[in-house]
Amino acid sequence: QVQLVESGGGFVQPGGSLRLSCTASGSISSIGVMGWYRQAPEKQYKLVATITSDDTTDYADSVKCRFTISRDNAKNTVYLQMSNLKAEDTDVYYCNARGVITPATIGDYWGQGTQVTVSS
Repeated sequence: QVQLVESGGGFVQPGGSLRLSCTASGSISSIGVMGWYRQAPEKQYKLVATITSDDTTDYADSVKCRFTISRDNAKNTVYLQMSNLKAEDTDVYYCNARGVITPATIGDYWGQGTQVTVSS
């Protein structure tokens, strides 16, 4: 059973920083793409950033130059360094892993979500 466990959300003032982490556990051979999405209540998931196994990255325009995504393949972990946070960054952030290969399966998985609140 593959599980994604997130950490690092919280409350921060505008201009502050947070670092989100997400670790995939289970009998994982490899993971294709890992990423972060955000979702407001009653809304669809929106891309924040993704990173492939060879470190190719993609960012939403709203976070370019403020957020940095990285991953540690040996630890099956993805990070999101969030800097110069703005009130509009407030949301629940979800970790996603696509193309997760185990001895028995290939699949996509989501974490449980972590709240990020930016407010003065």
